[in-house]
Amino acid sequence: MALRSKTPQAQTLQSHAALAEIRDSLLEIYASNDAMNQLILANLDPRAWRAHPPGQKRQGRTIAAIFAHLHNVRVKWLRLSAPHLKRPQPLDPGRCNIKQAAAALKKSAAQCLCMLSDALSAAPNRRVAKFSRDGWMPTWPAGGTMFAYMFSHEAHHRGQILLLSHQLGYRVLHKTAGIWQWEKLWKQAGLTTRPR
Repeated sequence: MALRSKTPQAQTLQSHAALAEIRDSLLEIYASNDAMNQLILANLDPRAWRAHPPGQKRQGRTIAAIFAHLHNVRVKWLRLSAPHLKRPQPLDPGRCNIKQAAAALKKSAAQCLCMLSDALSAAPNRRVAKFSRDGWMPTWPAGGTMFAYMFSHEAHHRGQILLLSHQLGYRVLHKTAGIWQWEKLWKQAGLTTRPR
């Protein structure tokens, strides 16, 4: 029995469906990304917030400064790559508290998700067509690399936060391993699907 090959139209539709699923998965991952940050903030001992790294006299970023950096970089990405979107106010790393950081991160995450949604769209009239990380760095086309850069930037600093908290004697993950429980993170992000 001979197998019939798919028509070019059927192959195109299947290809578009596969790309749409990848796009949706990336957006879901980014949505759960901030749920990880919120979980750390909710379980962080307030004494660790402004503590300086051990062995360094007022050098190196505090946890407060790292979380402020995450938010402020998101605001910069929005300004440079999606100026049509409303940007939240930047955080002052020397003055913000945990509650303010959590609220600001939630707002900047929502706007970055809007930016990524447009950037990963196949629509010919999308408004986010480039990704500018900073004014002095090369601009990239908006797309999968943009997502990867944004997500890895956050994961890098989340690792710094967890390590610094542990070095300061304030372990976060002994209370919850939630940043590794992606099914729960999906629900917290309001997603109706499961990781796929």
